Amino acid sequence: MNHYEAVFILNPVLSDDQVKETVKKFEDYLSKKGSEIISTEHWGLKKFAYPIQNKQSGFYNLIDFKAPPTIIDSFEVELRRDERIMRYLNVKLDKYADAWSVKRRERNTKKA
Repeated sequence: MNHYEAVFILNPVLSDDQVKETVKKFEDYLSKKGSEIISTEHWGLKKFAYPIQNKQSGFYNLIDFKAPPTIIDSFEVELRRDERIMRYLNVKLDKYADAWSVKRRERNTKKA
C-alpha cells in the first residue's frame, strides 16, 4: 500500500455541517475500498489568489491515507462527481514526504 495525501477545496457557501458531511463521505469511501485513514485536517476557509468558479475563497481539507494504487482513479472520479468540490489534488508521498508528514502531524497534535 502506498501513502497518499488528498487535498480538496469545498465551496464556501456550505455550512460547517455540510463540510463535515462531505469530508466524512470521502473518508467512508476510502475506508470501504480498503484504505487506511491516517489523519484528517480541516484547514478552514482560505482566500484564493485568483477566483475559482467565481468564488474568492473555499474550505480546505486534507486526508492522509494509505491505499492500494488501484483505487486512486476511482477516488478521483468520486471527487469530480461531487459538485461541492471546487479543486482537488492527490499526491503519492515518497519516504521523505512521509517523514515530513509524520512531523507535521506530531506538531499539530502538540498544538491541540
